Amino acid sequence: MQNLLLSYYGDDLTGSTDVMEALELGGVPTVLFMRQPDQHLLSRFAQCRAVGLAGTSRSETPQWMDENLAPAFKWLKTLEATVCHYKICSTFDSSPAIGSIGRAIEIGRRVFDQKSVPLVVGAPQLKRYTAFGNLFAAFRGTYFRIDRHPVMSRHPVTPMKEADLLVHLHRQTDLGSGLVDLAALQADGLSQTVDQALQDKEIVLFDVESRQTQTRVGEQIWRICEQGHGFVVGSSGVEYALLAEWAGKGIAAGHASFVPPGPVDRLAVVSGSVSPTTEKQIRFALANGFDGVQMDAMQLVSDGAGGAIERAVASGLASLAAGRSVILYTALGPQADRSAEIDHIEGARNRLGRALGDILRRLVLEQKLGRAVIAGGDTSSHALGQLSIDALTVRMPLPQSPGSPLCIAHGGEVDGLEIALKGGQVGTDRYFSAIRDGLGG
Repeated sequence: MQNLLLSYYGDDLTGSTDVMEALELGGVPTVLFMRQPDQHLLSRFAQCRAVGLAGTSRSETPQWMDENLAPAFKWLKTLEATVCHYKICSTFDSSPAIGSIGRAIEIGRRVFDQKSVPLVVGAPQLKRYTAFGNLFAAFRGTYFRIDRHPVMSRHPVTPMKEADLLVHLHRQTDLGSGLVDLAALQADGLSQTVDQALQDKEIVLFDVESRQTQTRVGEQIWRICEQGHGFVVGSSGVEYALLAEWAGKGIAAGHASFVPPGPVDRLAVVSGSVSPTTEKQIRFALANGFDGVQMDAMQLVSDGAGGAIERAVASGLASLAAGRSVILYTALGPQADRSAEIDHIEGARNRLGRALGDILRRLVLEQKLGRAVIAGGDTSSHALGQLSIDALTVRMPLPQSPGSPLCIAHGGEVDGLEIALKGGQVGTDRYFSAIRDGLGG
């Protein structure tokens, strides 16, 4: 691959497809690999100008990161893209023990031999905003500081109890951090301010609370990266900021068109999400033609999980054989969350994702389905791994649900499958119905 604009590592699968969607919408052809590709596989996507590697670091320990992130970053570095992005969730949920953004920055900083690392979290396109270092996010039309967000302040694994991102980050790393705030972004001499911040601190957070400040941040990030300091950390706000700069310079088109795929007669969904957003989506789907199969999460992670998997597969196959779409879910909202029990079993969360992937693989293959959905950010990475897919490309972005595009699977037994990976907080109530009907939702 020549003249790559950007390479990235996604800390979970839904976050990885979020980046791919943003780039494709901006006219940058992108491929997302499920694992480090060999040269033959890489050459199949030679037309792409951005390359992603899907990971699981959002749900992993710092020790896991030490062993796995450094090799991933070293491979991405060999691609010689102008920008290398470690992609994190726009809600910044993380902790010193799980999904440590601080540890990831430390590793990337060493691999790329970079004194200071830019950090961009705000993404107005996703209704995420940073103002004077504090993160705000929307929930059903109302905006909350992240530590008061009805969902993210109560996340079952990494609840956000601090809105000041640099305070939150300081609990994960001893690296010094600074801020290029809204006032600086709107003042003269911005480049000098940024350069001084990068000289003084190892991590520099950029505020983004509007498309206007996002554009200014994009100018600065591209300027920094063109100077050879290309390792950047942040949400897909990194891509949205850069796309504005690339479009302005004629580097990328700034837009792309997609032909809607049309409806399918049957859709299979597996969900490990406990989000109230996903709960509403499941309830809407069940009221609009979907069958529902409730599964016991504890049974799926137990030593005798085989029986629970077989029962779920049998129920799913019965619905599909009768010509109906089906959702198989382990929880219907936060009131059904069994995280406390699951976390007492070592490796149980990963095991749950793999069980859901096994179930979906059998439904797709035995019923020859053309489209499917996996719901749950932590679930998706491990579930998709059971499908033996090599790579994903975008089939169709969903304008009403940014960050959860319909993708095409490449390789393995399900080659050509259209699949959507949906984070817990993503999408309108009609998301699953919209995927079935081939519409944005």
